[in-house]
Amino acid sequence: MKVFDDDLKEFEADGAAPLPVTTDEGYVEHEGARIRYTTYGAGLPVILLHGGLGHSGNWGNQVPALITSGYRAVLIDSRGHGRSTRDTRPFSYELMASDVLAVMDVLHLEKAGLVGWSDGACTALILAAKVPSRIAGVFFFACNMDPSGIKPFEATPTLNRCFARHMKDYAQLSATPEHFGDFVEDVTLMQQTQPNYSTPDLAKISVPVAIVQSEHDEFIKREHAEYLAQAIPNAEFSVLNAVSHFAPLQRPEQFNTAILEFVGKVLPRDGAKNSLYEPS
Repeated sequence: MKVFDDDLKEFEADGAAPLPVTTDEGYVEHEGARIRYTTYGAGLPVILLHGGLGHSGNWGNQVPALITSGYRAVLIDSRGHGRSTRDTRPFSYELMASDVLAVMDVLHLEKAGLVGWSDGACTALILAAKVPSRIAGVFFFACNMDPSGIKPFEATPTLNRCFARHMKDYAQLSATPEHFGDFVEDVTLMQQTQPNYSTPDLAKISVPVAIVQSEHDEFIKREHAEYLAQAIPNAEFSVLNAVSHFAPLQRPEQFNTAILEFVGKVLPRDGAKNSLYEPS
């Protein structure tokens, strides 16, 4: 049965679907922060990077699909988000990309596929640009790579519901629950001023990339997504119909089909014990 939560009423009330039980979880101390990770399943690793103000639990609709398809899902709370801490430095995508690499090192992941949503997509693409030998491919959903790609902000009931859920989750998960206002301000500053990748910067990206745009994205201009697909060598471009910036929550079956199609190309399961994956 198809599950739709287009207006995010269920997400506001209950959050995303609960994650499976795992015994593979922990923290990585890196650059003044404790970065929380969990993993699920076995096989070639797919790292899921959530959006700004959210946390790894927002992937509850995607993890079972990856496990069923024979992959190992690796979830990370970005620094300052969820159960991860931060230091006093400003947020930056480069710093969060380095956190992901630190988790990969601790888990002995020689190479992984990355699925990024919003801020997580930017983090994923920056990591791929910096260490392409470690990244099998990037599923880049709903983000910009320079400030020109952002639409003027307009509040909507759907956005308000999502924000309300983020506020509740931050209060429950964060080591500094009283600092939600500062957290929002600091993340917003990063989003408004970063990233700043030029066309020549994008042209240097050498890993497989899928630029995925939603039909009704509230934040990202479609023409910017199309530009990214043209500027990044051999990138694919696709549109998810009838959804917005929150497609993984709104219509998870549609979103999961897209990520599994891409992951199947960059992490083929035939010969799983090859150079792409080194078990921990």
